[in-house]
Amino acid sequence: MNEISGPYILREGAPSVADYLRLRAAAGLSARTPEGAATGLAGTWHAVRVFRGEDLVGMGRVIGDGGCFFQIVDICVTPEQQGRGLGKAIMGALVGELERRAPQDAYVSLIADGDARFLYEKYGFKETAPASVGMYRWSHTGA
Repeated sequence: MNEISGPYILREGAPSVADYLRLRAAAGLSARTPEGAATGLAGTWHAVRVFRGEDLVGMGRVIGDGGCFFQIVDICVTPEQQGRGLGKAIMGALVGELERRAPQDAYVSLIADGDARFLYEKYGFKETAPASVGMYRWSHTGA
């Protein structure tokens, strides 16, 4: 466990499925099914959660193949707790673990929504354009 300033505690580990779904919704991230969340959380390479007392108020995860490719996902903090350095603490913990355990030549990526790119730049992330662009596809084309 690591202390953050104020009444916050940073703990390693992925959240429960219920907490994951609740926190994503509270932070305005896209909805996920309980089944998808359970499978995805089981594949977490490293995760951290931020608590204020007993309340989960933030999280972040690293997923990947454990050797060549990693992706930082699910960085979120509840709106009422934003602006208190919790996103920085989450990113610092995730990047620190990548620096400790991931191979030196591993490719680490993330998708930056809106102004979040300014946070990620502080941890060495750079925009890929124009050399490459991010692309996506939902698993079902009708979604």
